[in-house]
Amino acid sequence: MTIETLINSFLSNLRNVSRYSENTLLAYTNDLAEFEKYCALKEKSKISDITERFLKSYLMFLNEKEFDKKTISRKLAAIRSLFRYAFQNDMIEENPVLLIKNPKSKRKLPEIISDSAFPELLNNVEKTNEKPELVTVIFEILYGSALRVSELCDLKYKEYNSNKGQFLVTGKGNKTRIVPVGEKTMLAISKYLELNPVSSKNDYLIRTKKNDKLYPRFVYRIVNKYLSGVSDIKKKSPHILRHSAATHMLDKGADLRAVKEILGHENLSTTQIYTHVSIERLKTTYKKSHPKS
Repeated sequence: MTIETLINSFLSNLRNVSRYSENTLLAYTNDLAEFEKYCALKEKSKISDITERFLKSYLMFLNEKEFDKKTISRKLAAIRSLFRYAFQNDMIEENPVLLIKNPKSKRKLPEIISDSAFPELLNNVEKTNEKPELVTVIFEILYGSALRVSELCDLKYKEYNSNKGQFLVTGKGNKTRIVPVGEKTMLAISKYLELNPVSSKNDYLIRTKKNDKLYPRFVYRIVNKYLSGVSDIKKKSPHILRHSAATHMLDKGADLRAVKEILGHENLSTTQIYTHVSIERLKTTYKKSHPKS
C-alpha cells in the first residue's frame, strides 16, 4: 500500500466514522500532506518504506526548518495517529512510531483576562454598539459557559434548556455534554431572542445580523475588538475567554473534575494547566502585596 492511499483512507475514517470537525480534519490533512511530500522527496512511496529511523530524519528536517517544538509535536501526533490506524487495521505488522517520543518543550501557560475586565468589556459594548444584544450574548456564552467558538457557532435553539439552565453541547469528536448556563447568560440570551426570535427549534440559537449561522472569523473579529479595549495580552482570540473562565472558576474554589466536565476535556491533565495559572496568579499577587515578599 502507498502512503497516499493510507492517508486518504485514514482521513476518510476521521471524517465519516470518528466525525472529526472540519478544523481538525484540515489540520490533519495539512500535516500529513507535508509528510507525504517529504516521503516523495526521499523516494519513500510505500508504507513498508517508513521506518523509525526515517521518521526521526523527518523530525530532524522539521527542526532544521525551524518549526517550534509545539508544531513538531502536533505534526508527529498526526503521523502517530496515521500509523496507529494502519496497525489496528492490519496494514502494517509493526508500528514505526511506537517508540518515538515528542520533543521536550516547556508548556506555556495560557493567557487570561482579569475577572474585573469582563464587566468592563460588557460596559464598553453597551456604550459603543447601537444594537449590543448580539455582541453581549456572544461574550456571555463564550465566557459564562466556557464554550469553544465552534461550539457556540453550532449551538441550536433546541439544545438550550432555559428551564434547567443548560446547553447540550456537541464538542470535539462529536461528543455531547451538558454545560450549565448562568443567570446573566440566560438574561442575555432572553434579550437577544426577544429581538431575534427563532422560527424553528432547529434554528441556530445565535445568528449574525443577517440571520445567518455564526462563523468563527466573525466571532474572532468581535472578540478581538473588545478585548483590545480591556487587556494588553498578546493573543485576543475567543479561546482566551474559555481559558479565563476555567481559571476564574478554579480561583473561586471550583472542583477540578467539575471544570473538566464543563470544558469537555478528555483527560484531567488538560484541565490541570489552569491550576498552574491560578498558582502563578497567587505568586504574582504575593510578590506585589506581601511585605515579606
